[in-house]
Amino acid sequence: MVPAVGAKAPVFTLPRDGGGTISLADFKGRKLVLYFYPKADTPGCTKESIAFSSLKGAFAKADTEVVGVSADPVKAQDKFRDKHKLGIPLASDETKKMLTSYGVWGEKSMYGRKFMGVRRTTVLIDREGRVAQVWENVKVDGHADAVLEAAKAL
Repeated sequence: MVPAVGAKAPVFTLPRDGGGTISLADFKGRKLVLYFYPKADTPGCTKESIAFSSLKGAFAKADTEVVGVSADPVKAQDKFRDKHKLGIPLASDETKKMLTSYGVWGEKSMYGRKFMGVRRTTVLIDREGRVAQVWENVKVDGHADAVLEAAKAL
């Protein structure tokens, strides 16, 4: 289950692109967007990541940080970041523990085939570390702009 609006955001510490780790505590007192994407360097995920990356400055003006999260290994995240010149942190959850705590790891289906994977979801977290808004079954076109507007309004 995706955390309910108003609930405390599940804590996490994950390895990130470029080395080191990233955690919820790093963003204490600031707003945070976590966008969960199925797989690095696939068409939809690339388009979504480029959109969020291109709005990095606008999110910063709204006092909001953006982090992309997938189950891809750090090496794949690094390659993805470099290939598309992404300017936002990418976190890796190969254990799927954090993805599960945010309710985004689960059964999916494509062309009648069922499999486990990351459901494209975005979570906006307020300055107090509570879930402010959730977007499930995200359609990429216009999504980053909609999240930016919500962050500005928060």
